Amino acid sequence: MAGDEETANTLEATPTWAVATVVFLLIVISIIIEYLLHLLHKYFHRLKRKSLIQALDKIKSELMLLGFISLLLTVGQKPIANICIPKSVGESFLPCKSSTFGHAVEETKCSDQGKVSLMSREGAYELQYLIFVLAMFHVSSCVLTFALGMAKMKRWESWEAETRTLEYQFSYDPRRFQLTYQTSFGKRHLKCWSDNRLLRWPASFVRQFFNSVSKSDYFTLRHGFIMAHFAEGSHFNFQKYIRRNLEKDFGVVMGISWWIWLFSVFVIFFNAHGFYNYLWVPFIPLVMLLLVGTKLQGIITKMCLDSHDKSHVVRGTLLVKPSNHFFWFNWPQLLLHLLHFILFQNSFQLAFFTWTWYKFGLRSCFHHETEDIVIRLGMGVIVQILCGYVTLPLYALVTQMGTSMRKAVFTENVVKGLKKWRAKARKNVALRNHPHSARLSLDASLETSLSVGTSPSFSGHDASFSTVDFDRPSDDAEYVALEIREAQKAQGETNT
Repeated sequence: MAGDEETANTLEATPTWAVATVVFLLIVISIIIEYLLHLLHKYFHRLKRKSLIQALDKIKSELMLLGFISLLLTVGQKPIANICIPKSVGESFLPCKSSTFGHAVEETKCSDQGKVSLMSREGAYELQYLIFVLAMFHVSSCVLTFALGMAKMKRWESWEAETRTLEYQFSYDPRRFQLTYQTSFGKRHLKCWSDNRLLRWPASFVRQFFNSVSKSDYFTLRHGFIMAHFAEGSHFNFQKYIRRNLEKDFGVVMGISWWIWLFSVFVIFFNAHGFYNYLWVPFIPLVMLLLVGTKLQGIITKMCLDSHDKSHVVRGTLLVKPSNHFFWFNWPQLLLHLLHFILFQNSFQLAFFTWTWYKFGLRSCFHHETEDIVIRLGMGVIVQILCGYVTLPLYALVTQMGTSMRKAVFTENVVKGLKKWRAKARKNVALRNHPHSARLSLDASLETSLSVGTSPSFSGHDASFSTVDFDRPSDDAEYVALEIREAQKAQGETNT
């Protein structure tokens, strides 16, 4: 009877119409998903959101990677099950206090030797479910986090529009002089605890939960950024610049780095009974997230103190100077990698909890204690909301205050126009009598003008510069358009 039941589970005893129906449904579902992704790609392309298109491509590549891992598990079920290990080793580091080993077909070889399989076929099959759930949770978690962050930063649009009003220009008139502590930014950050590092950290920790990004913070950091990289009084749209940067960062967060995979293996290893990992593993993302938020708040306060120490009297408003030395290891991008790690580990733990609940039940040995269920679910939800609604907007604003501008300062139309001009200019120079020297001169000029990493200032250009003409200039084009020396005039000087 057992043999008949086993044969009934194979395709040899399955009606062909049933097989064809299942395959057809799988193909239809796959085509629908692919078509929806294609429509989303066309939508982003129509909006000229290249960063979101790259993020979508990253999602596809990560899903492909997880699918390939699942395929390897399917193909390698039998070889893995035929790897035999001693029973004493097989009964160590179990997720439960005890386990009953079965005698499936794939374990016959090992049972004859008095050993057990490294992982049974059923175990490999169950692990495929975990990979599928992890893929869904990782994508959903990243999308939800950035959706919450964008919703929180929606009001920054009105703040940016306010910078073009007469009231704002009067309040921040550079002809007005005032003391630093009289400014709204100084009133917020120049407190009795600001100079004391031991007191500043707890205060910054608390502040991230209450109005983490105020209007005065936004205006002051915006003013410092523009004064460092543009001409005074420039109407550069800082809010759109932040949004473009955040879209690029979204593509980074959607990926899964090798070191994040290693930590996931570490979490699975310490899921064994006796480590009580539910008492400490779920708190790792939360502690790291709170530490990042505290650091970001501390950077704002430190910039205020730095400007206050240089001058107690300000013209117009307090001027903060962007610099990498405010960040850990002089590396602003480190905060992005930390947020990347936090989001993935939080989604991994939620996926692991959902998988064990679905496959083994809510009260399985994986979650035997009530505290385990409450802590894992509670920490997962708290980290998700806190990261999206509190830490992400704070990160988006503060990380723009590094020494260098990022490439997102140029809109897609500006970049396209620069590339077209460069190609046309190089072609014209190549037709001259001295193409080699002219090309060197042109390349040097382009390297100086296009280098974002050196934070060029767009003020004080020579009169012999002419503005690049773009086919379809965007709203920000007039504020970021580079003035590049005319190639013809440079060539004329070279010939002379």
